[in-house]
Parts: sequence; structure tokens; C-alpha cells
Amino acid sequence: MSTWRVEVPVAAPASSSAVLLPEAAGGVEVLARFFRALGDPARLRLLEFLLGGEHTVTECVRQIGLSQGRVSSHLACLAGCGYIEGRREGRFTRYKVADPRVADLVMLARSMAADNAAALAACVSITPPSAGQEATAGLLCRSGR
Repeated sequence: MSTWRVEVPVAAPASSSAVLLPEAAGGVEVLARFFRALGDPARLRLLEFLLGGEHTVTECVRQIGLSQGRVSSHLACLAGCGYIEGRREGRFTRYKVADPRVADLVMLARSMAADNAAALAACVSITPPSAGQEATAGLLCRSGR
């Protein structure tokens, strides 16, 4: 497994030729998988809910409004991809965000989406999932961990 590090200057000069994508073989695919794990509305809602602190699956089900099985699948995807981690407490598992940078990522994404709301709404290449697609999307995530 190769590792890579991305360093992005806060204010790069206009003439900067900074390379933002990893140079290692497969690095771009890993980055695409990173974003694909966040591409499901239910997983994003779970991630935002978990930013507030640790929660059980039951609490997540109540917050998200999906079945326990669907929520568990989404949590497994997020955990397998390293966004969240679970801690056993008796017969329950309590989930929390694994890396504090996730909050920054979510806030940046919200800000960029708000700035580009009109373009995103008009985009015909990426369609929002139907209710049935969203309900089964968690079954498509296979983290490999």
C-alpha cells in the first residue's frame, strides 16, 4: 500500500503549478474513493450527526429515519473508509468521527455547495438519487477493511 501526502498552500500565487493530485500509481483512484464514500445523502447526514459527539446505532436511526439495517450499512461504510470509529460499550457500539479534519471537510463542502448552488441544481450529469436508490446506496459501499 502506498501512502501520499498533499500539501496545499493557503494562498497560492496565480502562477503556481502546485500538484494537488497524488503522483503515486492509483493515488487518483484512492482520492476518488475518498469522495465516493461521501457521495450518499444518508452517509452525509450520519457524518454531520456524529460531528456532535458519540452516538449509538439506535440514536442514528432516530436521527436519520432509515431502518437499523440501512444505518448499520452506512456506518460500516464510513468506519471502513476511516471517517468514523466505533467503541463497544456493553452490548452497544458508540460511533464518533475518527478525525477532527472531517468537520473542516464538511464545512468546506457546505460552503462550496452554497456558493455553487445554482450550478449544482442545473447540473444534468449528476442526478440526485431517488428514494429507492438512497435506501439501497449503503449496500454499494465496500470499504475493503
